[in-house]
This record gives sequence, C-alpha cells and structure tokens, in this order.
Amino acid sequence: MAPERTGVAQRNITVVLLVGVAVAVSLGVYARVHHASGHPLFTLGFSGVLQMKTWLTSAATFLLLVQLTTALWMWGRLPRMTSPAPGWVTPVHRYSGAVAFILTIPVALNCIWSLGFATYNWRVVIHSVAGCLFYGAYAAKMLGLRMKGLPGWALPVLGGAVLSLLVVLWLTAALWFFTRTGIPLT
Repeated sequence: MAPERTGVAQRNITVVLLVGVAVAVSLGVYARVHHASGHPLFTLGFSGVLQMKTWLTSAATFLLLVQLTTALWMWGRLPRMTSPAPGWVTPVHRYSGAVAFILTIPVALNCIWSLGFATYNWRVVIHSVAGCLFYGAYAAKMLGLRMKGLPGWALPVLGGAVLSLLVVLWLTAALWFFTRTGIPLT
C-alpha cells in the first residue's frame, strides 16, 4: 500500500474508533450520573420490563447471527454455499441488522433511564460496560461503512465487535433471566 493511502487508512480508522469511543463513554457517563428512576419507561405489552428486555435482546441476538451468516456468505466464507451469494442475501443482511438495532433501542432506553450504570455485582458491571461498548461499536461500524479508505480488516472487526458485545449482553441479562425464571412467553 502506498504511504499516502496508508496515512488515509490510519486517519480514517482512528476517526471511526474515536467516534465509537465517544459514543460508548458518553452513554456510560450519562447512565452513571443520571439518577435512575427505578421504574420502567414502557413494557411494549410484555408482562414486565425484564420480560421485554429479555425477548427483544434475544430477537436482536438471533438477527445478528443472521447478520454473521449473510456477511460470511457475501464474502464467500461459507463452505457449500453458492458464490457469489444470491441477490437477496445483501438486503437480508442490511435489514436484519437494522431491525436488530431497532430492537435494542427500547431495551437500552429502559436500562439507562430505569437502572443507570449499575455496579452492584460483576455480572451487572460487565453488562453495563458491554451495553455502552455495543453502541460505540455500532456507531463505529455504521460510520466505517460510509467512510472510504479503511483498512480491509476494519469492517469485519467492527461487525464482530458488535456481534460479540450483543452476545455478552444476552449472556449477562437474557440467559441470566431465563435460568432464573424459566422461559416465559410474554
């Protein structure tokens, strides 16, 4: 790679990562200094806020697994799949990611407003940090999609970070809830 292209790539990935860090830190600071209400904002028809958060996060995690599969297919990384991927794979990738993100918004709003950045045990600390990092990684990935000249590894790493962080969120909240209550349907 030419030195000027290397410089552009380094500058662009730095900008993308700094935006991601700024989003994550901003959310964490706000959630920490905001006086948590202790009451849900809304439950969207679920029997409680925990049920809503559990099911929406589970649906978002499933959709991010669809994202992973379609991304691997688009890049020719799935064995026994047609290459190039059929035309419907790209829209499925794009829309499953958009819907997954939308499903996380009511969860995050309730977490930040009702609970804040909690630190009363390790599971909750990990969950709080992962939540902030998830939105930072998502912001970085969305910016990276629109920025030319990023290194080739940037988008897969950012997408992997988004997926990994949502899995951590699911493990530290939804799985925790399911193991304590069973699997409630509403």
